[in-house]
Amino acid sequence: MARLDTLLERNRIWSEDVRRREPGFFKRLSNLQSPKYLWIGCSDSRVPANQIVGLAPGEIFVHRNVANVVVHADLNCLSVVQFAVDVLKVEHVIVCGHYGCGGVQAALEGMRLGLVDNWLRHVGDVLQKHRALVEALEQPSLRHARLCELNVIEQVLNLCQTTVVQDAWDRGQALAVHAWIYSLYDGRARELGHGVGGRAELADTYAQALEQLTRPLET
Repeated sequence: MARLDTLLERNRIWSEDVRRREPGFFKRLSNLQSPKYLWIGCSDSRVPANQIVGLAPGEIFVHRNVANVVVHADLNCLSVVQFAVDVLKVEHVIVCGHYGCGGVQAALEGMRLGLVDNWLRHVGDVLQKHRALVEALEQPSLRHARLCELNVIEQVLNLCQTTVVQDAWDRGQALAVHAWIYSLYDGRARELGHGVGGRAELADTYAQALEQLTRPLET
């Protein structure tokens, strides 16, 4: 079996560096987890949640999957959401997609990659629902970027319709859900106009987010 000595050595160096700079860091980290944020993002190795928003370990709870999809039948994702909302009492959930997403590209082009094709069918459904918005753009790169944005907006809608989020709002818990898109080209994240803080806001913010996509892309 091949060993990962290089990674273990890097871990040792990192650990020693952290302990030198903050002697009590790991003790504090082991005794408490109280993040205010849940991040639902893509598994893409170029999109690390903590680094993007400049937060330390323990400050953001993270769930990642291919193409940042929220599916009502995905007990993995829903369990993370439930634990974050009901137990950790996070105040914000960020669904963050990214331009240049390979999963979205595969769904857009109808590529066959294997088992993951079944998962990406959810992104294909977003394409079918909003095909006119995507095909209104002539350049393939812009079509891809538009589908990345639409996918985030639809996943926020899915998340807001889960029983976990709906129940939290019904009991008056402070919880906001945000739609973000991240650019690999400049390292910046931006909002997609779909920030929701309760049932009454959902329909309007969803419509506003779709309307906003008629404006020029910022990739």
